Amino acid sequence: MSSETVELRGHIIDSLILPKVLDEILTRGAEFTIAEIRIGQNRVDQSYARIDVSSASNDALGDLLLRLRQHGAEVVERKEVQLAPAPADGVFPEDFYVTTNQQTFAQIGGKELAVESPMMDSAIVVNRDGRTARSVKFYEVRKGDDVVVGQQGIRVQAAERETSHTSVFNFNNQISSETPKTAIIRELAGEFQRIRKEHGQILVVAGPAVVHTGAGAYLESLITHGYVQRLFTGNGLAVYDVESALYGTSLGVNLEHGALSDAGHVNHMRAINRIREAGGIAEAVEQKILTRGIMHACVRQGVDIVLSGSIRDEGPIPGVTTDAVEAQRIMREKVRDVALVLMMGSMLHSIAVLNMVPATVKIVCVDIDPRVVNRLTSYQPFQAVGLVTDVKPFLRELTENIEASAGANGAAVA
Repeated sequence: MSSETVELRGHIIDSLILPKVLDEILTRGAEFTIAEIRIGQNRVDQSYARIDVSSASNDALGDLLLRLRQHGAEVVERKEVQLAPAPADGVFPEDFYVTTNQQTFAQIGGKELAVESPMMDSAIVVNRDGRTARSVKFYEVRKGDDVVVGQQGIRVQAAERETSHTSVFNFNNQISSETPKTAIIRELAGEFQRIRKEHGQILVVAGPAVVHTGAGAYLESLITHGYVQRLFTGNGLAVYDVESALYGTSLGVNLEHGALSDAGHVNHMRAINRIREAGGIAEAVEQKILTRGIMHACVRQGVDIVLSGSIRDEGPIPGVTTDAVEAQRIMREKVRDVALVLMMGSMLHSIAVLNMVPATVKIVCVDIDPRVVNRLTSYQPFQAVGLVTDVKPFLRELTENIEASAGANGAAVA
């Protein structure tokens, strides 16, 4: 039998970290002995556990320790990380350490360094001169870069529940279509206001459903009143929003009456042509071609817009990044300081963003499909709220709560 001793620190009881670790050990056919445990006596006290772990072989133990580290377990004996040079541009060395989106630390030169920009499915490159470590994707690594291999010298700090106050994000809520949502949305409105007051950054990841459902006016209101700093979407939402602003339709459907327009798909193509003729969305706003809508509000409020294309796009309109790797690079740069991500009706864009943000970022997912909500909220154990509902009633109630709260406090919404 091979054995190691691991330690757990923090809110390991109420964040369910300790039971997850013990379950992981038993599931892998290993054994454990709790050598020491100290449980905090009140909500803010941290707990501590020292656990002796035994497995049938060194390989099995190594695999188990990797999984335990992802829950925040630390091997008692601290060692330096092991490094190997990248054999070629875009290629990691064998046995490279695969990252999670949890805060990660690397033992380098006798010091523990926080890995910059923790994200899913990346490697860690170490700059020995500058004593820094950062997460990198395949396309970022260059031949000769020092890449962490194996598990030695790595510590992962798992996300925990907030203890300073009861938060709507603490319980990984997945609110079904049959559950009353008013209280949850009211709490979310308060969170939006708190982040805005603290000058935090809110990112909206949205799909065309925002326009199709007639919810565009509510998102436009959030943008106008300063509750959105970044917008990630595709060519589709931008084009349908422009079509709505210019012709009152979305893919040929009249948004006011809900009936097919005689123009049908023609309006969609004419909207693309108008923006291409103007030179882009910002140019169309400046030329007063575009005088309302989500894109208009983003330009007027200085919101960072990242439009990424797909093989389905007509046009696309100017400003859409059609290179997927380049779009990913741009998105990664713009999520670094985000405090909250609101995801609505865009599963693929949302999954991409979840792979980029650390586990400390708060996630709000709104979709009519419960499978999408479940998939997107399962990434963040204590920082995600999912609501199974149409986008329009959610955004309407969110904006109404923000306006009511601002009015009750005697302040203007803006």
